Amino acid sequence: MPKTADIPLPDPSRWKALVFIALAQLMVVLDATIVNIALPTAQQDLHISDANRQWVITAYALAFGGLLLFGGRIADLWGRKRTFVVGLLGFAAASALGGAATSEAMMLGARALQGVFGALLAPAALSLLAVMFTDAKERAKAFGIYGAIAGGGGAVGLILGGFLTEYLNWRWTFYVNIPFAIIAAVGAYLVIREPEGARNRSSLDIPGVVLSTLGLVALVYGFTRAESAGWSDDLTVGMFIASVVLLAAFVATEAKVKSPLLPLRVLTERNRGGVYLSLGLAIIAMFGLFLFLTFYLQVVKGYSPVTTGFAFLPMIAGMITGSTQIGARLMTRVAPRLLMGPGFVLAAIGMLLLTQLEVDSSYAGLILPAQLLLGLGMGTAFMPAMSLSTHGVNPADAGVASAMVNTSQQVGGAIGTALLNTIAASATTSYITSHAAGATDPKLLELQGMVHGFSSAIWWAVGILAAAAAIAFTLINTGRPQAGPVAAGSDEGAGAEDEVKIPVIAH
Repeated sequence: MPKTADIPLPDPSRWKALVFIALAQLMVVLDATIVNIALPTAQQDLHISDANRQWVITAYALAFGGLLLFGGRIADLWGRKRTFVVGLLGFAAASALGGAATSEAMMLGARALQGVFGALLAPAALSLLAVMFTDAKERAKAFGIYGAIAGGGGAVGLILGGFLTEYLNWRWTFYVNIPFAIIAAVGAYLVIREPEGARNRSSLDIPGVVLSTLGLVALVYGFTRAESAGWSDDLTVGMFIASVVLLAAFVATEAKVKSPLLPLRVLTERNRGGVYLSLGLAIIAMFGLFLFLTFYLQVVKGYSPVTTGFAFLPMIAGMITGSTQIGARLMTRVAPRLLMGPGFVLAAIGMLLLTQLEVDSSYAGLILPAQLLLGLGMGTAFMPAMSLSTHGVNPADAGVASAMVNTSQQVGGAIGTALLNTIAASATTSYITSHAAGATDPKLLELQGMVHGFSSAIWWAVGILAAAAAIAFTLINTGRPQAGPVAAGSDEGAGAEDEVKIPVIAH
């Protein structure tokens, strides 16, 4: 353990930096849902066929999910501040291109470019927090804010997307990113001082980049295609087989090369591994829920896009409260598993309430309390998960460790949308077929079938959240973070009785 004199003073600009890091994270998370609401109008204006409509979402998801590990490694190599600023400016340019799109090809190209720069930006943002906030209590507050944005930003996107589409034009769902990105880039350039010695200057692992990118693209595309073409489709099955082969080859390569893209020690430390796995599962449940509730409120209840967005506010309020008031306050007092495990259980209880959905369910009596429980649970769990994602990691690996969190979220989102939507569609078809003979109102039967499908899929989401809680209780065994700054942690991992060592790098 170094002497007290060897421990650097905290960066005086760290809280200002957090404002711009959080702003950038909000922009990236917003973009995941804001375009969904604008898509029907954009499709009509740009004459995009129904068959190609999904590519407006898929082009972004493939580029973002496929390049995240590469983006994390670039952040370690170039420096997080530089990568962060480049990512922001590139994202702004791609958003301007999307907003000005005059054809299908221009739109799809802009979405892919947004994904590319998002893959640079997201891991750089999280790893900057990891190396700038070194005091346990301050780190808890910073990650509480970051976790609330990561969890609730998607729902904010629904509100903002509804407003922009309904009162301005779908193009503003792209243009709105530009001021976010420019303010965050200028602010980051002026106030962020990245700690010295935090870069990983070893040569780039080209085989690892190629194998991981192709493997993740195949995986994300496989799940995306399954949603529209079915699980038995030849190309869907081919994508899954290709992803398994490519990712297995990637792991084998990383075990042998001198300077791996993803050092396996980042994955094999049980606490980080537990975070990546449990968080990915939780995101599967969350993304499915966003999809179902949006359809339920708009199609079944007849809410407008703006009203639908506001209907998600209780979940956002719950997430912010869970992250900043529960998670951040208890993070330095209890072990992370005692926040993550109960958080996922509470979210599962909220999800369980939504299995009771019916066509005439009351918003105030059922949906509102379910959203509050979900938000509180997810916010409480996300906060320590975000902090633990860089638990004990070598500072030079902070970028790629942060990229793994985003990768687990991105892959989880793709799986959640495809898997739960397929389950819902199948249950809807079965319900309508079995009740068609005695139906007197075909429209009502259609709505009842749709809601039955939603509730059937939500039962699966309950089970998935229960699995996330079990993993958090079982794999995450580190103790509570120790107060004050400590020396850089190792990749050996803390035992059940050990206290977390927060990485610190000298200025």
